[in-house]
Amino acid sequence: MMDSLLKLLEFGQSYWIDNLTRRMIKNGELKHRVEEQGLGGVTSNPSIFHKAIANSDDYDPQIETLIREGRSKIEIYEALITTDIRDACDILHPVYKERKGQDGFVSLEVSPYLAHDTEGSIQEARRLWQTVDRPNLFIKIPGTAAGVPAIEELLFEGININITLLFSIDHYQAVAEAYLRALERRLEAGQTVENIASVASFFLSRIDVLADQLLSHRIPPEGKSPSAPHPENLRGKVAIANAKLAYQRFKEILQSERWKTLAGKGAQVQRMLWASTSTKNPAYRDVMYVEPLIGPYTVNTLPEKTIKAFADHGIVKETVEENIEESRKVFADLEKIGIDFNLVTAQLENEGVQKFIDPYDALLAMLEAKCEDCKNR
Repeated sequence: MMDSLLKLLEFGQSYWIDNLTRRMIKNGELKHRVEEQGLGGVTSNPSIFHKAIANSDDYDPQIETLIREGRSKIEIYEALITTDIRDACDILHPVYKERKGQDGFVSLEVSPYLAHDTEGSIQEARRLWQTVDRPNLFIKIPGTAAGVPAIEELLFEGININITLLFSIDHYQAVAEAYLRALERRLEAGQTVENIASVASFFLSRIDVLADQLLSHRIPPEGKSPSAPHPENLRGKVAIANAKLAYQRFKEILQSERWKTLAGKGAQVQRMLWASTSTKNPAYRDVMYVEPLIGPYTVNTLPEKTIKAFADHGIVKETVEENIEESRKVFADLEKIGIDFNLVTAQLENEGVQKFIDPYDALLAMLEAKCEDCKNR
């Protein structure tokens, strides 16, 4: 049943779970997935924590203790999530050791309100890194314009970074260069680059949701547009094409003299991570964001439903470099149709920040209500 998942490693891809709850940690489920099903990492975000804390009473004893200690709602939030993250890091630590620091990571996001605040991101990342105090922690920072200098500084300081909310190849290039600069600065400062890790997280399904919507605006009522390229033929193809072309850019970086110099000093590859991999459109295959992107130095972070689907009927072969010309044609056709992909990715980045702010706010409001409830007892 789990053969497809275990096989991914043979092709240089690690799969991570896009979920974390205290129950998974306590009941042995996470440990089982790591030891028996080849799980290589965990990602979290405010939305995941909101669901975990809102939908169970597993956190109540700790919440009540923290309330009695007079902690603020932000302090309570951080204490809850850093406890889970630390415990998950400990469960994944054997993978981190076995794969020599190249896998076995757990990701923790800075506040979504810091997406456009360089200095604020640096300070919060440092604090969370010290609080969790685990070598296999990834701090998640979005690849916004303000995020890039924060990413470089934190990597230079030796903090592992998962760069999140990447939608465009230009933004990927910017964060890849931030990684290179951080490593070069470490060498200049006489520090090692061997134990620094980073992934660049490309978001997939959200691209198709918006691109498909924009394409459907251009399909006439009778269903077939009269002139080529036909918008209907591009639906469901933009995200994968974008990821494949980003991987080509990634390969160019690996072939550069600049990277080879760093690799010679023991630097690790900044892997490509595929995120937002659940299929949103029921008309599409449920593993459409897994099968076409398998290849070396990649991570796919999957929700439970997609893990189950892939374990059941996923086909494993190296695919990330297939259909590159076809992928280029997708973007040439988008341009001919009049869709500016730069505008699409800018909108997605803004929406992405908002999608983390909403559950973050909801979680803090819920904690505030619990605090009031506790005081009134």
